[in-house]
Amino acid sequence: MLIRVTVERVTLDTTTSRFVVILKEENRNRWLPIVVGNSEAQAIALQLEKISPPRPLTHDLIRNLLETLDARVERIVVNDLRDNTYFALLGLRLNGEFRNIDARPSDAIALALRTEAPIFVDGNVMLMASISESDIEVESNPVEERDEYAAPEDILEQLSVDLMRAVQDERYEEAAKIRDEISKIKSTLRHNVS
Repeated sequence: MLIRVTVERVTLDTTTSRFVVILKEENRNRWLPIVVGNSEAQAIALQLEKISPPRPLTHDLIRNLLETLDARVERIVVNDLRDNTYFALLGLRLNGEFRNIDARPSDAIALALRTEAPIFVDGNVMLMASISESDIEVESNPVEERDEYAAPEDILEQLSVDLMRAVQDERYEEAAKIRDEISKIKSTLRHNVS
């Protein structure tokens, strides 16, 4: 299943000094943070802000080449996540034939914005790596220090607070790690109940 997303923004993760593109699911409050390089972040941000550089950037050149060849970008899909690396496919129509071309998500997103092509994320990738509102729900009376002997419910409560703070501070890599830790604990709790 493919999930349609939009580029919500490009931001700087202050803890790692790396740029992150935030993809937001169109019909739900679920976000997918993807770390990108500086030049790709700039290319995406310029297009989001509708700023035209005086000379074509690489993604502008690719768009121009595709237009000259009468090829059309029909969609891009962030289709896999392996070893903390995202993969994407660029869906291209050329001479009536549809082809998928392997691409880095950052390049595919920059090109999709320039060609007004829809952006999708594979459902499994979204399930594995997205952050949703339910991930950042906060219980009252948060625990300030994590105690290694604390009950799993107390640890979950603290992790929820940590996750909310990380998202608010736009520390998306850290938020993803916290989300994964929450998922592991919830899975363990479900397994123990069964």
